[in-house]
Amino acid sequence: MQAIQRLASAAALAALVSLAPSLAPADEPKTAIFAGGCFWCVESDFDHLPGVLDTTSGYTGGTLPNPTYENHEGHVEAVRVTYDPAKVSYDTLLKVFWHSVDPTDAGGQFCDRGHAYTTAIFANDDAELKEAERSKADVAKSLGQPVATAIERAGPFTEAEGYHQDYYKKNPIKYQYYRYGCGRNERVKAVWGDDAYLGIKDAMS
Repeated sequence: MQAIQRLASAAALAALVSLAPSLAPADEPKTAIFAGGCFWCVESDFDHLPGVLDTTSGYTGGTLPNPTYENHEGHVEAVRVTYDPAKVSYDTLLKVFWHSVDPTDAGGQFCDRGHAYTTAIFANDDAELKEAERSKADVAKSLGQPVATAIERAGPFTEAEGYHQDYYKKNPIKYQYYRYGCGRNERVKAVWGDDAYLGIKDAMS
Protein backbone atom coordinates (compact mmCIF):
# COMPACT_ATOMS: atom_id res chain seq x y z
CA MET A 1 0.00 0.00 0.00
CA GLN A 2 2.81 2.40 0.90
CA ALA A 3 4.51 1.71 -2.42
CA ILE A 4 1.30 2.54 -4.27
CA GLN A 5 0.92 5.79 -2.27
CA ARG A 6 4.53 6.75 -3.10
CA LEU A 7 3.91 6.11 -6.79
CA ALA A 8 0.74 8.20 -6.67
CA SER A 9 2.56 11.06 -4.96
CA ALA A 10 5.38 10.92 -7.48
CA ALA A 11 2.88 10.98 -10.35
CA ALA A 12 1.10 13.99 -8.82
CA LEU A 13 4.41 15.81 -8.40
CA ALA A 14 5.39 15.08 -11.99
CA ALA A 15 2.04 16.42 -13.20
CA LEU A 16 2.51 19.60 -11.16
CA VAL A 17 6.00 20.14 -12.56
CA SER A 18 4.68 19.68 -16.10
CA LEU A 19 2.22 22.50 -15.44
CA ALA A 20 4.87 24.87 -14.07
CA PRO A 21 5.47 26.81 -17.31
CA SER A 22 1.78 27.62 -17.62
CA LEU A 23 1.69 28.75 -14.00
CA ALA A 24 4.69 31.07 -14.39
CA PRO A 25 3.90 34.76 -13.69
CA ALA A 26 3.39 37.09 -16.64
CA ASP A 27 6.10 39.59 -17.55
CA GLU A 28 6.37 42.31 -14.95
CA PRO A 29 5.64 45.86 -16.14
CA LYS A 30 8.73 47.87 -17.07
CA THR A 31 9.41 51.59 -17.25
CA ALA A 32 11.14 53.88 -19.73
CA ILE A 33 11.82 57.60 -19.39
CA PHE A 34 11.68 60.10 -22.24
CA ALA A 35 11.99 63.87 -22.45
CA GLY A 36 10.30 65.37 -25.49
CA GLY A 37 9.43 68.94 -24.66
CA CYS A 38 6.17 69.64 -22.86
CA PHE A 39 5.34 66.58 -20.79
CA TRP A 40 1.61 67.03 -21.35
CA CYS A 41 2.11 66.19 -25.02
CA VAL A 42 4.51 63.31 -24.41
CA GLU A 43 1.96 61.76 -22.04
CA SER A 44 -0.78 62.08 -24.64
CA ASP A 45 1.33 60.56 -27.41
CA PHE A 46 2.44 57.50 -25.43
CA ASP A 47 -1.03 56.92 -24.01
CA HIS A 48 -2.14 56.19 -27.59
CA LEU A 49 0.32 53.29 -27.89
CA PRO A 50 -1.09 49.80 -27.20
CA GLY A 51 0.82 48.11 -24.40
CA VAL A 52 1.45 51.30 -22.45
CA LEU A 53 -0.11 50.94 -19.00
CA ASP A 54 0.54 54.35 -17.50
CA THR A 55 2.37 57.64 -18.07
CA THR A 56 3.64 60.00 -15.37
CA SER A 57 4.96 63.51 -15.90
CA GLY A 58 7.98 64.57 -13.90
CA TYR A 59 11.43 66.12 -13.69
CA THR A 60 14.79 64.40 -14.09
CA GLY A 61 18.35 64.87 -15.23
CA GLY A 62 19.28 67.59 -12.77
CA THR A 63 20.70 67.87 -9.27
CA LEU A 64 17.98 69.67 -7.30
CA PRO A 65 16.69 67.34 -4.56
CA ASN A 66 13.04 68.43 -4.88
CA PRO A 67 12.42 70.05 -8.27
CA THR A 68 9.06 71.73 -8.85
CA TYR A 69 7.41 73.35 -11.82
CA GLU A 70 8.43 76.74 -10.46
CA ASN A 71 12.03 75.62 -9.87
CA HIS A 72 13.49 72.72 -11.83
CA GLU A 73 16.67 74.38 -13.07
CA GLY A 74 19.01 71.81 -14.61
CA HIS A 75 16.20 69.27 -14.98
CA VAL A 76 14.11 68.47 -18.03
CA GLU A 77 10.41 67.82 -18.26
CA ALA A 78 10.11 64.08 -18.78
CA VAL A 79 7.59 61.26 -18.79
CA ARG A 80 7.97 57.87 -17.13
CA VAL A 81 6.23 55.31 -19.33
CA THR A 82 5.07 52.11 -17.65
CA TYR A 83 4.48 49.37 -20.20
CA ASP A 84 3.79 45.67 -20.67
CA PRO A 85 6.89 44.17 -22.37
CA ALA A 86 4.75 41.27 -23.60
CA LYS A 87 2.72 43.73 -25.68
CA VAL A 88 5.16 46.45 -26.66
CA SER A 89 8.96 46.38 -26.87
CA TYR A 90 11.47 48.98 -25.79
CA ASP A 91 12.50 49.27 -29.43
CA THR A 92 8.94 50.23 -30.35
CA LEU A 93 8.88 52.82 -27.58
CA LEU A 94 12.05 54.32 -29.02
CA LYS A 95 10.54 54.49 -32.50
CA VAL A 96 7.41 56.19 -31.18
CA PHE A 97 9.51 58.68 -29.25
CA TRP A 98 11.74 59.64 -32.17
CA HIS A 99 8.81 60.11 -34.54
CA SER A 100 6.90 62.35 -32.13
CA VAL A 101 9.63 64.96 -31.56
CA ASP A 102 12.13 67.08 -33.48
CA PRO A 103 15.39 65.36 -32.50
CA THR A 104 17.47 67.90 -34.43
CA ASP A 105 16.56 70.83 -32.17
CA ALA A 106 19.14 71.43 -29.44
CA GLY A 107 17.41 74.47 -27.97
CA GLY A 108 14.08 73.04 -26.88
CA GLN A 109 10.99 71.77 -28.63
CA PHE A 110 8.62 73.77 -30.80
CA CYS A 111 7.54 76.99 -29.02
CA ASP A 112 9.07 75.90 -25.70
CA ARG A 113 12.69 76.99 -25.50
CA GLY A 114 15.45 76.26 -23.01
CA HIS A 115 17.12 73.24 -21.44
CA ALA A 116 13.98 72.13 -19.59
CA TYR A 117 12.32 71.36 -22.93
CA THR A 118 15.16 69.58 -24.70
CA THR A 119 14.87 65.96 -25.77
CA ALA A 120 16.53 63.07 -23.98
CA ILE A 121 16.31 59.33 -23.41
CA PHE A 122 17.10 58.05 -19.92
CA ALA A 123 18.19 54.40 -20.00
CA ASN A 124 17.60 52.15 -17.01
CA ASP A 125 20.43 49.72 -17.76
CA ASP A 126 23.27 48.95 -20.15
CA ALA A 127 21.00 47.08 -22.56
CA GLU A 128 18.66 50.06 -22.90
CA LEU A 129 21.61 52.42 -23.21
CA LYS A 130 23.04 50.40 -26.09
CA GLU A 131 19.67 50.12 -27.81
CA ALA A 132 19.00 53.85 -27.44
CA GLU A 133 22.42 54.75 -28.85
CA ARG A 134 21.89 52.42 -31.79
CA SER A 135 18.49 53.94 -32.50
CA LYS A 136 19.96 57.45 -32.32
CA ALA A 137 22.54 56.52 -34.94
CA ASP A 138 19.76 55.12 -37.15
CA VAL A 139 17.76 58.34 -36.79
CA ALA A 140 20.76 60.51 -37.67
CA LYS A 141 21.34 58.40 -40.78
CA SER A 142 17.65 58.52 -41.72
CA LEU A 143 17.40 62.29 -41.35
CA GLY A 144 20.82 62.97 -42.80
CA GLN A 145 21.75 65.40 -40.03
CA PRO A 146 23.01 65.39 -36.44
CA VAL A 147 20.64 64.39 -33.65
CA ALA A 148 20.66 66.64 -30.59
CA THR A 149 18.82 64.25 -28.27
CA ALA A 150 20.88 63.31 -25.22
CA ILE A 151 21.10 59.70 -24.08
CA GLU A 152 21.89 59.26 -20.40
CA ARG A 153 21.61 56.76 -17.58
CA ALA A 154 18.40 57.24 -15.63
CA GLY A 155 18.68 59.00 -12.29
CA PRO A 156 16.12 60.22 -9.75
CA PHE A 157 12.71 60.98 -11.23
CA THR A 158 10.47 63.39 -9.34
CA GLU A 159 6.78 63.27 -10.17
CA ALA A 160 5.31 66.58 -11.27
CA GLU A 161 2.48 68.27 -9.43
CA GLY A 162 -0.92 66.60 -9.65
CA TYR A 163 -2.43 69.18 -11.97
CA HIS A 164 0.16 68.25 -14.62
CA GLN A 165 -0.78 64.57 -14.63
CA ASP A 166 -3.17 63.66 -17.48
CA TYR A 167 -3.49 67.35 -18.27
CA TYR A 168 -4.74 66.61 -21.78
CA LYS A 169 -7.66 64.66 -20.31
CA LYS A 170 -8.50 67.12 -17.52
CA ASN A 171 -8.25 70.24 -19.67
CA PRO A 172 -8.87 69.16 -23.28
CA ILE A 173 -9.72 72.59 -24.71
CA LYS A 174 -6.71 74.34 -23.13
CA TYR A 175 -4.50 71.43 -24.13
CA GLN A 176 -5.64 71.50 -27.76
CA TYR A 177 -5.12 75.25 -27.92
CA TYR A 178 -1.60 74.87 -26.50
CA ARG A 179 -0.58 71.94 -28.71
CA TYR A 180 -1.67 73.54 -31.96
CA GLY A 181 -0.60 77.02 -30.94
CA CYS A 182 2.88 75.71 -30.14
CA GLY A 183 3.18 74.17 -33.62
CA ARG A 184 4.11 70.72 -32.35
CA ASN A 185 2.28 68.67 -34.94
CA GLU A 186 3.32 70.85 -37.85
CA ARG A 187 6.99 70.66 -36.97
CA VAL A 188 6.93 66.90 -36.43
CA LYS A 189 5.30 66.50 -39.83
CA ALA A 190 7.94 68.76 -41.38
CA VAL A 191 10.74 66.65 -39.90
CA TRP A 192 9.29 63.18 -40.50
CA GLY A 193 6.85 63.54 -43.38
CA ASP A 194 4.62 60.48 -43.74
CA ASP A 195 6.43 58.83 -40.80
CA ALA A 196 5.32 61.54 -38.34
CA TYR A 197 3.81 59.93 -35.24
CA LEU A 198 4.70 56.50 -36.56
CA GLY A 199 2.54 53.91 -34.83
CA ILE A 200 0.33 56.51 -33.13
CA LYS A 201 -1.23 58.37 -36.04
CA ASP A 202 -4.37 59.09 -34.01
CA ALA A 203 -2.33 60.83 -31.31
CA MET A 204 -2.02 64.11 -33.22
CA SER A 205 -4.65 65.82 -31.13
